[in-house]
Amino acid sequence: MPPKNKDYYTISELAEELDISTRTIRYYEEIGLLSPQRTPGNHRIFTKKDRARLKIILRGKRLGFTLEEIKQILDMYEVSEPEQIRLTLKLADEKLKQIEDRLHDLKILKEELLDLIERLSRRLNELESTKGDSGVRSET
Repeated sequence: MPPKNKDYYTISELAEELDISTRTIRYYEEIGLLSPQRTPGNHRIFTKKDRARLKIILRGKRLGFTLEEIKQILDMYEVSEPEQIRLTLKLADEKLKQIEDRLHDLKILKEELLDLIERLSRRLNELESTKGDSGVRSET
């Protein structure tokens, strides 16, 4: 892991430190989420600011934000702090609503599955009890 006081990082160092692939970092660059500097040999050099942006991207992904939503969050660092806060609150509220909707749908699905399990268990018990009453037994 690179020392915390470094002024720049290679793509490999960042990938190792943050436990992601170099391809992922290149993809984030490709879609405009990161803009690393280049050496005369055309190697990527990432600054502390790039590292911080990458950590924000990864945190956003863990929280369920799309890359487009993460781009909006990153772009707002170019505007005033109150505007940053307003936009972040809006995106967080929208994400919370999506999560609540998913939880509601999952709760309904859980209730339906529990009902199905109960009905199938009852039916199986009925079938097994009538099988025993009919006098027909399978011989093994």
